[in-house]
Amino acid sequence: MKIIKVLFKISFVLILFSSCKKEIKQSNKVVSANNDSMFNDEIRQYYFQTLDSAAHYMKRIDTLKSIEENRSNFLESRKWYKYAEPLLIAYDYENYLSMNAPNLLKVEMEDATEIKKIKPNSYQVLEEYLFGDETISNRELYRVYYYLQVRIPFVRRNHIIIKQRDRHHLKMIRDGIVNIATKGITGFDSPILANSLTDAVYNYETIKKIIYIYKNTFKNHSLFTQWIRQIDNAISVLKSSNFDEFDRYSFIKRHTNRQLELINNTATDWNIQLSQSRALNPTSTNIFSETFFNKKMFSMPHTPEITEERVNLGKTLFNDKALSISGTISCATCHVKEKAFTDGHKLAIGLDGTPLQRNSPTLVYAMYQKTFFYDGRASELEGQIVNVANNENEFHIDLNTISKRIEENPKYQRLFDSVYNGQINHLNVRNAIATYIRSLTPFDSKFDRNMQNLEKTLSKEEILGFNLFMGKAACATCHFPPTFYGTVPPKFDETEFENIGITRTADFNHPAIDEDPGLYYPFEVEERRHFFKTATIRNIALTAPYMHNGAFETLEEVLEFYNSGGGQGLGLDVPYQTLPSDPLNLEKIEIDAIIAFMKTLTDQEY
Repeated sequence: MKIIKVLFKISFVLILFSSCKKEIKQSNKVVSANNDSMFNDEIRQYYFQTLDSAAHYMKRIDTLKSIEENRSNFLESRKWYKYAEPLLIAYDYENYLSMNAPNLLKVEMEDATEIKKIKPNSYQVLEEYLFGDETISNRELYRVYYYLQVRIPFVRRNHIIIKQRDRHHLKMIRDGIVNIATKGITGFDSPILANSLTDAVYNYETIKKIIYIYKNTFKNHSLFTQWIRQIDNAISVLKSSNFDEFDRYSFIKRHTNRQLELINNTATDWNIQLSQSRALNPTSTNIFSETFFNKKMFSMPHTPEITEERVNLGKTLFNDKALSISGTISCATCHVKEKAFTDGHKLAIGLDGTPLQRNSPTLVYAMYQKTFFYDGRASELEGQIVNVANNENEFHIDLNTISKRIEENPKYQRLFDSVYNGQINHLNVRNAIATYIRSLTPFDSKFDRNMQNLEKTLSKEEILGFNLFMGKAACATCHFPPTFYGTVPPKFDETEFENIGITRTADFNHPAIDEDPGLYYPFEVEERRHFFKTATIRNIALTAPYMHNGAFETLEEVLEFYNSGGGQGLGLDVPYQTLPSDPLNLEKIEIDAIIAFMKTLTDQEY
């Protein structure tokens, strides 16, 4: 049996990677901008081989076998899954999400009559079951591995790698690179083993394989050579470090961003264009650049373009107290520019000095979210404005009255004439304000400018802080770069909610759970009690007090809370906490470094 196993491994390795050592015969194959790719067959066969291998080892897991044997087969299956991952992300994203889901109950809430509660069946769950400290029943173990035993062949049978064009495969490479940098190397999907660096190597091996498949299509052969050298160097760096000590800052600067440049150069060499209808700007070459995102994909369809005139109009409306029923508050009352558009209060202050339910969140980079408010009750910025207008403790005014007040102001008549062809209505009013908020994305903080090679001013402590944030401290498994919101890479089409067991105050010796139900409403789903949207850490030096309830006055208190394992780690009963309850065991020097890094995220304007 051992001989058969060895021969099986050798045969697959030879099949998969022999092409990386010798030239592929493809004399009649060329890249095309408008036709189906001539390389679909080869890419599909490689995809099949990775899935077949993952399925083979998953099939060998059995409750009748020893824990050592099951662990060994899991690691082999996961390795091949990681080889397949860049292709799964590109061509079967829903199954990627399913097979890579964290060990957390998923709740889908369409309306009160259709609430689904789904237990995950994924590699992450299986890793925790096989390598974690808790004792898991055979029945529960079987539930998870049997799902994967069935699912992986299903994914193979129902593939869609048939009509892809070459630009799709180049985008697949680009998204794979972004995924590694923004999520893969953070420990996001290897919670127990922290195998993230090894997983990234497997991802890069697949990217290298695809580049080799296209080898003879490069008009500039040195570009192919640059690709292979860059990938080999990235793999070497990943292999030479361990998870806690890995220099993610240098890796992103020297490898990720350079690889994005190669994506652009390859598109030019192949005479193709990547799609403009996705979240990422296809021509951006720096993750921490203002051009990284495709802004129109974070707005409602047919939203007017962001222009200077429209931004200025929106800014004027944003600061106009006439939009509230009493004429005493404006958007700027709760979102003060000098405080990075927060207000410095524990809870926001509404009409007549009434404390509102929650802390005022920053509006900077807010457009790069898929839901708004801490409880996600609005799906776009324009909808958020409706909620504020209708709230009896905020503007307390109907939208038509707002439009009428604006229409009666000669100044606004002139501005709307030039920007909206004279049409003063609540749709255009809301769009103007939302446009102003969408303009608040400079990406010009000290950290950004260093990542963009515009300056070299980060201290060793600040770089250490970023590396801890992205690694050992596990901050980036929820606060994803580059916005550090909970909007999940690489597609950035979902904003996460978390339950970290927030306390009422920073008295961690006598902790008490905050009573705000969060996402429990409006459908009264117990499994979503105390869930809140993940906020950004950008400009965090200016946005105290912190958390949805303003419980923490300082960043030191925030870090102490996380370092303790959240509410559960403090001994509170938090049944559905998503933050691991184990202490992070961060030393003071490490906490200080993380805070130092976070303070580098203050934009120049503030």
